[in-house]
Amino acid sequence: PLTPPSPQEHRLDFERLLDASAYKEKFRQDMIRWGEEKRRTDPGFFCRAAVQGALQPVWVVSDTRRLSDVEWFRAAYGDVVQTVRVVATEETRKRRNWVFVTGVDDAESECGLDQGVAFDWVITNDGDEVALGEQLEELVQSLHRSL
Repeated sequence: PLTPPSPQEHRLDFERLLDASAYKEKFRQDMIRWGEEKRRTDPGFFCRAAVQGALQPVWVVSDTRRLSDVEWFRAAYGDVVQTVRVVATEETRKRRNWVFVTGVDDAESECGLDQGVAFDWVITNDGDEVALGEQLEELVQSLHRSL
C-alpha cells in the first residue's frame, strides 16, 4: 500500500509543503499517487475528513480537485452547496512563477474540474485587486442573503 509523504512518517517540513517551492515539487507526485489510491478505494475519504466535527453554519471547503468531490458535497448537503472557481490566465500564472509539469499539471488532481461542473461562481484573479475585491464582495453578500 502507498503511504503519504507525511511530515510524521517521512520527517518532512510541513510548512515547506504548503508553498510552491522545489521542496514541495520533490514530493508532489508521491502525494498525488497516495491521494489517488485513497480515492479509488473510497471516493468520499477526503470529503468526510474535511467536514468531520464541523458545526459552523457556513463552511468554505477550499481546493476541491475532482468531480467526485463536488458530487459528494452536493449529495451530502444539497442545494445549499455553492461552487466557486477561481481562474487566472496562463500569463498571470507564469508571472506568479508557475511552470507546467507534464504528469502533474495535466493530472486529474490539477484539472479534474476543468470540465463537467457548472460553477455557481467564477472569480477572476489576474492581479486587479479592485476587481477581485468586487467579485468577492458580491459572493459574500450573496452568501449572507442565503443565511
